Order: sequence, then C-alpha cells, then structure tokens
Amino acid sequence: MREERRASIGALLERVQGKYRRTVAAALHRRPLEMRNAVPVISFTFDDFPLSAFEVGGEILRQHGVAGTYYVSLGLLDREESVGRICSAAHLQEVLNQGHELGCHTFAHCDAWDTDPQYFRHSILENQRALEGVMPGAKFETMSYPISTTPRPQTKNETGRHFACCRAGSQMANIGVVDLNYMYSFFIERSRARPNVMWDLIEHNRRENGWLIFSTHDISYSPTIYGCVPQLFEQIVERSIASGAKILPVSRALAFVRGSSVPLA
Repeated sequence: MREERRASIGALLERVQGKYRRTVAAALHRRPLEMRNAVPVISFTFDDFPLSAFEVGGEILRQHGVAGTYYVSLGLLDREESVGRICSAAHLQEVLNQGHELGCHTFAHCDAWDTDPQYFRHSILENQRALEGVMPGAKFETMSYPISTTPRPQTKNETGRHFACCRAGSQMANIGVVDLNYMYSFFIERSRARPNVMWDLIEHNRRENGWLIFSTHDISYSPTIYGCVPQLFEQIVERSIASGAKILPVSRALAFVRGSSVPLA
C-alpha cells in the first residue's frame, strides 16, 4: 500500500511538473503569427529519422502524392537507437530528392528542457555544420525540440533566432494566432490505441482551417513505443487528405499559412 501511494504521489508530481513546464514554455518568448490560410493544412513529421520512417512512412506518403518533414540529429546517424536503426548520410539526399524536408533535431539529440541553453545552441549549430559537410549548401529551415518537446524559456528564445519555426508537442492543432517558437503537434503513438481521438482532431482542424502537425518516430509492423504500424499511419494520411487539407512539409506549410500576414508585435 505504501509503495502504491509513493507511486501515485510520484505520478502526480510528474504531471504537475509537466504542466508547469508547458505553461512557462508557451507563455514566454513568443513569436506570434496570425495564420491566413483559407483551407486547413496538415503536416507529417518524423523525429530522430529512423530508417523505417523513410522506407515505410515515406513510401506511404509518396503513394498518396504528398511529402513530410524528417527531423534529424546527425550525431545519431547509422546508430541503433530506441526508435530503431537511424538513417545514414546517404538517405539525407534521398529525402530531398523525393520532395520531403529535412529539419533540425540538434546534433546530439539534446533534451529541450534538461539541456543547458548554451549547449543546446551549440548542438543546433553543430547539426547545421554536419549537414553542410554531407550536403554543401543545404540548410535547415525548421526544427523540432527533442525528447521532452518542451524547451526552457532561454532555449526557446535562442532557438527561435535560427529557424523559421520550431515544433513542440502539446497534442493539439494550431488555430488562429500561433507561436512560431512553439508550434503545437500531435504525437501519433500516444493515441494509437484510440484512433478516434485523431479522427476528431482532423475534423476539428477542418472546421477551424487550422494547421495540424502529426508527429511520430518509426513506422513498423512491430513498432517501438515511439512509433506506429503502417496501417494506422496510412489511415491517418487518407483521412487527412479526405478532410480537404493541404498536405505539406512544415516549411512549405508555414509559407502557405503566412499568406499576406505579418508577425504580430
């Protein structure tokens, strides 16, 4: 009984801490933009860039005539990680050849909250240098916050100076005025046993002309806890297209939702 109580208190404290971090991250160092899109937008993103995300997830996107965004940590290339085998340097060019976007995920896959802001900045710059070493002239336009998906305020402020927009988590769509330093996304794996949650969100995004960013990691018939099976991913893609949404990688989606709008003061 005592152990159960300790576990319950620990879980409660973890939830309170998580809520505090999300509240602080969302409130400070905002870079607001009023979206002007007349139709809904949906983006598909993959963190860490496990090989299955490209070979399986990318093939599903290709078959439906759309493209996604692959957030890569070049320090992880060719390694076996908790999300499976990470891509190799050769796959980076293949991603671009197929019309996808490459985004930054820091070089060392740094936790967005627990990492010192100066080291986080260093890892962003190191990732860009590593990309240029593999593909001269290539540049990341957008990034996603690794691991916690919730940045420290200082990290959020500094990171926003380097990218057109930065993607977090929060399990919701972006509606109306958005924060380019803290774009919301929905991680598929957290609701893979409850797909109706995603169907409802796609419909909500359609009604509100929002920008819904789906995120995940591996796409496999035996997915890790961070990924999903191909059948579910394909269902999400098909329902997204059926909703009438423009399906675009993050950088192109940002250009689309900007329209004639300007950042708010």
